[in-house]
Amino acid sequence: MNRFLLSLCWLLLITPVYSADIQTPAARIIVLVRHGYYVPDPAIGDQPGPHLAPIGVAQAQLVGARLAGLPTRFDAMYVSPVQRARDTAAIIAGDFPGRHFEVVDDLAECTPPTRRPEIMAHEKPKDLAACTAQLDRVFARYFKPSIGHERTELFVCHGDVIRYLVTRALGVDTKAWLEMSVGNASITEIRIEANGSFKVISVGDVGHLPPSMLTGATGDSERSLAIPPLPVQ
Repeated sequence: MNRFLLSLCWLLLITPVYSADIQTPAARIIVLVRHGYYVPDPAIGDQPGPHLAPIGVAQAQLVGARLAGLPTRFDAMYVSPVQRARDTAAIIAGDFPGRHFEVVDDLAECTPPTRRPEIMAHEKPKDLAACTAQLDRVFARYFKPSIGHERTELFVCHGDVIRYLVTRALGVDTKAWLEMSVGNASITEIRIEANGSFKVISVGDVGHLPPSMLTGATGDSERSLAIPPLPVQ
């Protein structure tokens, strides 16, 4: 009986400490990967859209290897419902046996408001507002400190999504998102500190891709893995 009472007293003493530890804010690292290269197909539209092109598959394999080599473990892995992002995530998953991606509809590609009048002229106000609301939901849900212990989370999604979220993290005018350019299969990393402050670690990192496989960013050429004609006399 005395042993039971001692155990109960000890449990009561440590429970508040344990509970406080569970509720302690901690850092959260967000790793955003843009999908690999694809060729738009007007016949099937953008939802779910076409599969990756061959060079996009190769890009996804390289970014998967880069992610697997990082000295960290992903606590959660998320992906857009759009086909090119799902393809990229499926290839990345090969480097993370036994892990699964959660599909998040709000990660789908959309166009938020921008400073560029030539872009805004072709967008409907209703669609722009819906995109802003969608991406703000993503930011509110995921871009906040972790609770209890540091977390690292992977998001496979789209260029417009990534650039908008970067402007939110920086606390600047979100209409400036189009002034950035992120390539296919690039990595963007944002750290949210325990106190809620943001640190943008990298934007559009493509160090894992050779120059001949760079696509999707300003200045990059369109490329494929097709064999060119043999120049003969």
